[in-house]
Amino acid sequence: MSAMILVVDDDKAHLSMLETMLKGWGYAVEGVEDGADAIERVKEGPFDAVLMDVRMTKVGGIEALGRIKEYNPAIPVVIMTAYSSVDTAVEAMKLGAYDYLTKPLNFDELKIALERSLDHMTLIRENQSLKERISEDASLTSIIGNSDPMRELVGMVKTVASTEATILISGESGTGKELFAKAIHTNSNRKKAPLVTVNCAALTDTLLESELFGHEKGAFTGADKKRDGRFMQADGGSIFLDEVGEIPMPMQAKLLRAIQEREIQRVGSDKVLKVDVRIIAATNRDLLAEVEKGTFREDLYYRLNVVNLWIPSLRERGEDVPLLAAFFLKRFSERNRKPIKGFTPTAMDALVKYDWPGNVRELENAVERAVIMAAGEYVSERDLPPAVTRHFESAGGSNGGQPLVGGKSLQEIETVAIEETLAQTGGNKSETAKLLGISRTTLDNKIRKYGVDVAK
Repeated sequence: MSAMILVVDDDKAHLSMLETMLKGWGYAVEGVEDGADAIERVKEGPFDAVLMDVRMTKVGGIEALGRIKEYNPAIPVVIMTAYSSVDTAVEAMKLGAYDYLTKPLNFDELKIALERSLDHMTLIRENQSLKERISEDASLTSIIGNSDPMRELVGMVKTVASTEATILISGESGTGKELFAKAIHTNSNRKKAPLVTVNCAALTDTLLESELFGHEKGAFTGADKKRDGRFMQADGGSIFLDEVGEIPMPMQAKLLRAIQEREIQRVGSDKVLKVDVRIIAATNRDLLAEVEKGTFREDLYYRLNVVNLWIPSLRERGEDVPLLAAFFLKRFSERNRKPIKGFTPTAMDALVKYDWPGNVRELENAVERAVIMAAGEYVSERDLPPAVTRHFESAGGSNGGQPLVGGKSLQEIETVAIEETLAQTGGNKSETAKLLGISRTTLDNKIRKYGVDVAK
């Protein structure tokens, strides 16, 4: 598709000549005779560049340049004038002009200036596109896990994100339901509009209605001005209803209407307002069981449960614990400015063997505490929360309840210690020697003597 150039010049003959020339160069061209018209056209239509005179009858080129840049900072504007003035050039460049040409125009210079300005615009668009793709990738790469359940779940997110389907995210507390809601929104067609989050469990029935739908001034005590609710704030985007299972029955009927009709009414108003939102809800309850008990509306359940994403608990994807622990270790080490390089083998063993009833949130808190408590370069089992270490000790430590040294030769014990520590440090012999409390030379000698497989 040809680049679209807006030419602005109050000299009709010069304007006509420029339009003919630019069309001959293969551009699509539109011409206007004043800066005011140029401002309006830029607001109405997508132009790739603007070629504009300085001196015009109503609104001059410098004023029009400033207002165009306020509306669209990215669009390149090439200024032309018969009055060669350093002051005018400086002012134009300060306001964001891409280039500055003097009349009578040198057509070779004009062609080069336009080509460069369009290359500049293409680069900006490609950069924006790259940023959007990075943002989308980041939303998914922030979901950490290589286990089969997590790979399957990420695949489902990619599939449903680009649709308009209502999503119900289910799972235990602490599994990361909000993280998945953000990933769905970021990878949707609504990503440029807001994702608005509502914690349904934190509000009473009356406050929840006002929070979701807004209220008129004087609708209740303390309503001193009109306020838009979260549905209106999310218009064009997505609304995330966290802990939707906690919504009281009377409010469920009003939420059902909002979802079904995409219409809301502010508290204290009879006026019906249309909203365009995508619904993403989350719950740690079994909503179907709540329906059977009569505490959750069946019709609302089916409206929410168009696509269900079940987030597995951490104990169901235990192989992801080392990945998550390493991720949190890096985050909290940097935040607390502590040069911690990893976990000792025993500490990692304790993390893997714990069942994490609080899921990822509990693991995150445990690693943060460990980073704060750690005195050396590696987190040991002594730095972990008492609940983790008690569970580990009751399970017999890293040897599954069997004696750690009984019946084994010193060589066997040292071999296991060296192999496990090498694995923990990624094969770094200097770090391994430091953790084991021996010199690098002693470590190399033992590796050769015991035939330790360094590549393990």
